[in-house]
Formats: sequence, C-alpha cells, structure tokens
Amino acid sequence: SYMLLLSVKDYVVKKQWKTICLDEAHIIKNRGAKTSAVAMKLKSDYRVMLTGTPVQNHLGELWNLFQFVNPGLIGSFEMFNKRFIYPIEQLHDKVAQENLDHLIKPFMLRRTKDKVAKELPDKEEIYHHVSLSEEEILKYEAMRQKTKALIEEEMRNNNSNNVSFNALAEITKLRLCACCKSKIVALTELLMTIMEGGGSSLVFSQFTTYLSQIKRALDEAHIHYIYIDGATPIKERQQLVESFQNGECPVFLISLKAGGLGLNLTKANYVIHMDPWWNPAIESQATDRAHRIGQKQAVTVYHLISEGTIEEKIQRLHSRKQKLVDNVLKATR
Repeated sequence: SYMLLLSVKDYVVKKQWKTICLDEAHIIKNRGAKTSAVAMKLKSDYRVMLTGTPVQNHLGELWNLFQFVNPGLIGSFEMFNKRFIYPIEQLHDKVAQENLDHLIKPFMLRRTKDKVAKELPDKEEIYHHVSLSEEEILKYEAMRQKTKALIEEEMRNNNSNNVSFNALAEITKLRLCACCKSKIVALTELLMTIMEGGGSSLVFSQFTTYLSQIKRALDEAHIHYIYIDGATPIKERQQLVESFQNGECPVFLISLKAGGLGLNLTKANYVIHMDPWWNPAIESQATDRAHRIGQKQAVTVYHLISEGTIEEKIQRLHSRKQKLVDNVLKATR
C-alpha cells in the first residue's frame, strides 16, 4: 500500500527493481506530497501506472504522473505550466490541447467500460434540486456571509488570491450547512419509493455527522439499513457487504472516502449522492461500486443538491472539471 511505501522507503529506494506498477496511481498526483516524493526516488527498468482518474482537479496532476512514469517527457513543471496548463485551463486554447494530446497519446492506453463490459446495463444520472425551508435558508445565509467576510479579510491582509486552511475550514462548514433536513426528507421519500419497487440503494455522503442524522431519520421511518465509515474494521466491512449482496438489507449508507473504492455492491440498482464532492471523479468511482461488471440491472444515480447554496456552484465546477478530463482522455481514443 502507499502508506506502507512511506514506512519502508529507506529500503525500497535503495533497490533496483525490474518493473514497478502503481495501481490507483492518482494517489501520487500531488507533486508536493510525501508519497509522491518517495515514489519518484524508486529505481526500475520499467514503469507502469494504472488509474481511472489521471486528472482529477487540474493538469498539474497529469504532469506529476508522467514525471513518475516517463520523467522529462513533458518537460519541467514550469515549462508545462506555461505551455499547457495556463493556455488550456485559462484560455481554453484548442491548439495547446491538441499539442498535449499528441505528446501523451503514445504512452496512454484507455480501458473503457463500453469496450470491456459491453453487457453492462445503462446508467442514468439525475440531479434533484431540493428547496430549503425558511429556517434552513436563514441559517445558511448567515453562515455564507460569515464565510465570505472571512475570506475577503484574509485576501486583503495577505494581498493574495490564495485561500488559507482556516478559510477552507469555513467553506467546509458552509458545505455541511447545505446538508439540511430537507434533503433527508427527500431521501426518505425516495428510498420508500425505491423499496416499494423492490430496488436496493447505496447512499453516499462525505460527512459522517450528516450520515448520523440520516441514520436517525431512517430509524424513525423504520427503514432498515447497513452502515460503514472509515472506522469500520475491514473484516466487518466484508461481512456487511456480503449481507447487502445477499439481499438482507435494501439500503447501504456509506461515507464517501471509506466506500468510494474497493467495494463490489452490484446488488444496488440505485445510487444516491447526498452532497457533491469537489471532484466529480470521486463521485464516479463511488457510483462504480454498483455500476460495474456483475451488474444485471440498469443503474439510476441521484444527486441531491440544495437549491441556492454552494452545492450548485460545486455542480457547475463539476462540469468544467469533467470537460478538462474528457479533453485529456480524448487523446487515448
């Protein structure tokens, strides 16, 4: 694992390996991270990377992956930024995008579901916008104004557009504030409709505190569910997965980070995202717990979005990021 790589770094960086293969290689996407630094020091004759998300947030991540698998191919970060990142992300320069495509295409192979799993059923994405109550609107607006004032003050004091960790913490609180009771009511109604039709659902949230509120609401509605988060032991996780796959329970509540990867939950034909994550690729990976090889039913994916909140802005951010990813992956077709 990548955590193990950090703990044995003094040993592994001294060895000359024949081949190094990184699975879930996007974990080393950040060039300033410790895991990335250790990976770059590994010595081998051949290198291979596997990832479903070579770009999650920006093209700088792509540069770092190539710096591992083919050092020097796309130049220094400063040159890459000047030649590709700024023109493509800020100026939407199609010529720069085409030049990048030609550069990386010979080194990327794309394995898509439509080619390797032609029998996979359809997937439908539905964005359901939920109206907040008057009380929820007032609470959210107070939080929004507080967050806005804090960020503006920090930018004035620092004379910079950079956002501090304190400001990011306030933004996280604002996002949690958008996770309101009204969405839980909408979820409960949706789950009842799904269960009446004999369906099973995965319900994802990135906030365990919000999942706790959801659990209480489902208890009150007498809706049986299974729950896992980052604190759930591996052995217990597997038992819970087997229970769900065997049809013992129609609802599986999962924290996004704990269950976004590594779980096979093809019993579910509905996926519900309670709150949008900054990165659409993370949500897509979570959805793929159900929409994967072995799934026999069409999968419907609901995204519950609180109207008039930061969640709508994140949804628009998703569209921009997805367009960036699509442009990069276009080179591998």
